Amino acid sequence: MAKLICPACKTASEGHEMCPACGYPIVPIPTPPGGKLSFAGYDWFVLEKREDRILLVTEKVIEKRPYHTKMEPVTWERSDLRAYLNGAFYARLPADDRARILRVTNENPDNRWYHTPGGNPTNDYVFVLSVDEILRYFGDSGQILTRYMYPGCDWCRDEYLPWIDDRYSLNRRAVDETGIVTRYWTRTPGANPYAVADIGGFCGDGFDQGGIMMSGVCNMENGHFLLDEKEDLNIPVGVRAAVWVRI
Repeated sequence: MAKLICPACKTASEGHEMCPACGYPIVPIPTPPGGKLSFAGYDWFVLEKREDRILLVTEKVIEKRPYHTKMEPVTWERSDLRAYLNGAFYARLPADDRARILRVTNENPDNRWYHTPGGNPTNDYVFVLSVDEILRYFGDSGQILTRYMYPGCDWCRDEYLPWIDDRYSLNRRAVDETGIVTRYWTRTPGANPYAVADIGGFCGDGFDQGGIMMSGVCNMENGHFLLDEKEDLNIPVGVRAAVWVRI
């Protein structure tokens, strides 16, 4: 494979879609078939169109913040991130745009690998996508049903890899305001009620990211991978807000 040059730091890389040195996308992140638009001061991807409404998700990770601020079992329903998005964040949006955002009932499915309960349905103006929605809108290779065996993995303490990494990883990536591929929350629980599944971002290890981390990370901001409490990667988790908007 030909060497590619990172547009940001000019590092030459062979076989990577994302720069292993700085985390900038070498191969551009594709726009979904629904296209892109500007709304309420942000750029959004259109994920679904219906007769009277469209589903939007921010193109970029718009900020980095904890899912919850206490070390306790939590679902999306009781999370601090949900309270923030439907409170202070929603209130900051321009009034005319806010009036177009629909309050919808979201189902919150269980984690299909670890069977961690997702909790009750919620009524939300603003939310983050679930793992099931990530698969529906960005591509589903079937790995959610056919997990990768990984015998001899001491660090993951499991016979399977704890994430989905497939041909749709590029679609799932998102950058922050600096242009670096950044991890972001879903509203699906992780391997236990203290964890939340997330979409992987650049962490300095040279891997191309965008995988669905089904085991998740601690719901408190930058916490540990739940499968190894001693390893603090100190990588902030970001937010891609989603809304249904009246058309």
